[in-house]
Amino acid sequence: MTAPGEPLRGRDIVCVGFSDWGKDLLTNEQHLLVRLAAENRILFVESLGLRRPQVAGRDLKRLARRLIRGLMSPRAVDGLHVISPLVLPLHDRPWARRFNAWALRRLVSRAVRRLGLRDVVLWSFVPQAEVLLEALVPATVMYYVDDDHAAKDGIDAESFAAAEGRFARRADVVLASAPDLVERMRELNGNVHEAFNVADTALFATALEPGPADTAVAALPEPRIVFVGAILAAKIDIPLVRELAALRPAWSFAFVGPIGPGDPTTDVSGLRNLPNVHLLGHRPYERLPEVLRLASVAIMPYHTGGEMRSVFPMKTYEYLAAGLPVVTTDLPALAGVDAVTRVTGAEAMIAAIEAAMAGDDPAARAARSAAAHAFSWESQLVLLGDVLGSG
Repeated sequence: MTAPGEPLRGRDIVCVGFSDWGKDLLTNEQHLLVRLAAENRILFVESLGLRRPQVAGRDLKRLARRLIRGLMSPRAVDGLHVISPLVLPLHDRPWARRFNAWALRRLVSRAVRRLGLRDVVLWSFVPQAEVLLEALVPATVMYYVDDDHAAKDGIDAESFAAAEGRFARRADVVLASAPDLVERMRELNGNVHEAFNVADTALFATALEPGPADTAVAALPEPRIVFVGAILAAKIDIPLVRELAALRPAWSFAFVGPIGPGDPTTDVSGLRNLPNVHLLGHRPYERLPEVLRLASVAIMPYHTGGEMRSVFPMKTYEYLAAGLPVVTTDLPALAGVDAVTRVTGAEAMIAAIEAAMAGDDPAARAARSAAAHAFSWESQLVLLGDVLGSG
């Protein structure tokens, strides 16, 4: 039993994720589960292969790795246990869905018995976990909607939406990470809670203090306009970035993150030939303050339609905890975040960046960071304690 206002503790959790464990970029799933694992027993079920694989090196390696891991016992990682289900990524085929359901029930039930889990919370980031309801007879069912997965390329939207309708209605509680998702879930379930993405605010606040600086970013001329995260054509508005770079050739636009994770077809050739756009590659999470310590302004030049309509970027409060002024395209999910400036079009974004730099100083940075502390992962753990602790 978890007391009200306390982080979740003492529960046995089976969590079905959208992603695999241990990716370069930490997901919402990993941030939460690593922290919860200190006081709860957790079995994490890796991606159910909802995106159609492509004949590309990255996907083929992933399939080979999944085949090997799918034959293994639960492996201990980061304080929890992880299993890799063998699935056929053909979710539009009834026969494939039947096979996947059988294989998933068998694998998860065996792992639950081996780990001695009792009165489990079935927590899923994908509705296909519905096939585990009868096998596990969970004490509590939670659906955590952290993205509009059905809108992503390669996902069979029809079968995903059908499964979501069934699973959301069956869940005891639903959490959703963006206003659009909250509204949609409230049509399916009467117990829906806002769980907008937050940040490791203590880590990112260290960007305000003297400390090491990323050498590649430090070598760039100021002002440095920085983006940190996955470089994906499906998310980043590459034509917009090209316009920004052309409008301010003396500015340095630094993009720090892996290119194309989960989308091996991402084409960034339109950015590589721009002299003031710098694709600097991946940095370990704990070193991101070294990047942001040198930034003049942080940006989120995202598309605003399709899957991005329901995206509340995790980097929002990371940027703010680092004290940075933040300028973004007009993402609907950020409408209630007054600390960021939302704009439409390249010229408006340039003007907003210039205004942000003109109005910035150490006091403003300290105030942004202090306000962001209310949006920490610890606050999310308390929310989970409140909605799951008495189950």
